[in-house]
Amino acid sequence: MFFALLVPDPGARRAAARDRLADAVAVVVALVYGSVMMLLGDATRPGAALVWQADLAVGVLCAAALLVRRRHPLGLTVALLPFGAVSVAATGPIVVALFTLAIRRRPPVLLLLGAVNVGTGAVYFLLHDHPSAGMWMDLLVRSVVTAAALGWGLFVQAYRRLTTSLREHAARLEAEQALREEQARLTERARIARETHDVLAHRMSLISLHAGALEVRASVSPEELSIAAGAIRGSAHEALEELRSVIGVPSARPEPPQPGLADLAGLIGSARAAGMTIDYTNGVPPGGPPAQLGRTAFRIVQEGLTNARKHGSAPAAAVVLAGEAGQALRITITNPFSGTVPAPSPDGGAGGGRGLLGIGERVALAGGHVIHGPASGSFRLEAELPWPAETPWPLEPPTPHRPPPEPVGPADSRGPV
Repeated sequence: MFFALLVPDPGARRAAARDRLADAVAVVVALVYGSVMMLLGDATRPGAALVWQADLAVGVLCAAALLVRRRHPLGLTVALLPFGAVSVAATGPIVVALFTLAIRRRPPVLLLLGAVNVGTGAVYFLLHDHPSAGMWMDLLVRSVVTAAALGWGLFVQAYRRLTTSLREHAARLEAEQALREEQARLTERARIARETHDVLAHRMSLISLHAGALEVRASVSPEELSIAAGAIRGSAHEALEELRSVIGVPSARPEPPQPGLADLAGLIGSARAAGMTIDYTNGVPPGGPPAQLGRTAFRIVQEGLTNARKHGSAPAAAVVLAGEAGQALRITITNPFSGTVPAPSPDGGAGGGRGLLGIGERVALAGGHVIHGPASGSFRLEAELPWPAETPWPLEPPTPHRPPPEPVGPADSRGPV
């Protein structure tokens, strides 16, 4: 941290360098303008309020004072204006000071100081013993130069305010866009959590059902016990797998189990019945991926077809699924497309862009990656999801069947268990 205090920020160094360069340019412009006005005016003629050497010295001192024009623009301008009544070389620094003040102040103050600067031209004419031209010439020149300096400064002020406003507006839009994307991700995560909760509840209900069947039956054969234990163990294993993808707070309203890869044919059929032309190729081997992976694939295809219907240039799409256990499940969706990728709607509705954000969130949570975008007159969506190798779930050998213990007393004398 101490080292950071010793070494200035690169941006601050660049800004300081620009300020020094601008100050140097301002001093040079002031000296050049004052010198030219001395040669063209009456400063070198006999009868001036100051000899030309003193006039030039006053102009140099006034130009040096411009180095503080950023910190004290109003005070510097007020301090330099009186020198315009006795020195032509000082008119250059005065014009630069008026320009600097016009960048930072409102027009009423500028008009007052501009009028004072024009008035000093009349005072200079009255102090000169042998002027070469009438007073109107001095007033005209100072009026034109003063108006140009103030007008240019006001233009720079308006331009800076406009650019600042545009930058703030752009930053606000970026922040709102980031907020909308984050809200879309949270919404998608909550949706995935609800789906996981529903499937998990279904698995647990199966476990409860099998366990209850074993409890109420008085006697079961070893084969039946082994089958029931295997069903309970398999359901518990699948429930544990579902728990790995649980996020958020479970929904309070139970829903039926969510669709999986086996339901894609029905989804494609529904889209075709709605008027879409779909070329569907399923290269996934029989058995398919795990339930949570199949559910993610179903949602990706569902959202891809929705985007194709809403934003495609024709009601058509091609869906290709491929992969195998131990490698990856690849989903490719293409549809005719001739426009631009839709941006999220300003009102945060379900408009363009939200579906792609949801797909990206689902794929990221599954540990995969997705790419999408226009390509050769079509929109292409490619998602790759990791498909773990299948590992058989070992079943413990069934324990020998033992008949239930005989009741101690009569059957009707037993209390509740």
